[in-house]
Amino acid sequence: MGGARSPYGPRPLGALLPALTRSAFKRRSPAGAMLLADWVNVVGPALAAVTRPQRLAQGTLTLGCTGPVAMELSHLAPQLIQRINGHLGRVAVERLRFVQLPGLAPKAAPPRPEPAPLPPATHAALEALPSGELREALAKLAAGVYRNRR
Repeated sequence: MGGARSPYGPRPLGALLPALTRSAFKRRSPAGAMLLADWVNVVGPALAAVTRPQRLAQGTLTLGCTGPVAMELSHLAPQLIQRINGHLGRVAVERLRFVQLPGLAPKAAPPRPEPAPLPPATHAALEALPSGELREALAKLAAGVYRNRR
């Protein structure tokens, strides 16, 4: 057999990637796509819940956020830019631009379920303890254990 390769044979993965990623990177720079994918790791869950990277172009990162957050982020801009560039491994962001994104407010925590009544034996054991921090801590622990057993 000669050194000719069959056109239908296996191809290296590196040869397929440009065709697969071209449409994804057409509108986004690789650094912008990386930020979008890793945003929670870059800024942390609290800021990621109220911000979203929109576009990275010519050193300006456009962040969508809720109104009050923009003011806070403008004060944190130097640290945030440093953190983003550190994550990317190069200076890609020089300034931040904030735009209002409705509906990006943090979600309210779901209501906590009502505590289940304690079994009579557990309730009696707690009542036998003297009042104080230990009794309160054990009562909270028991309520949590029996709430999860529903």
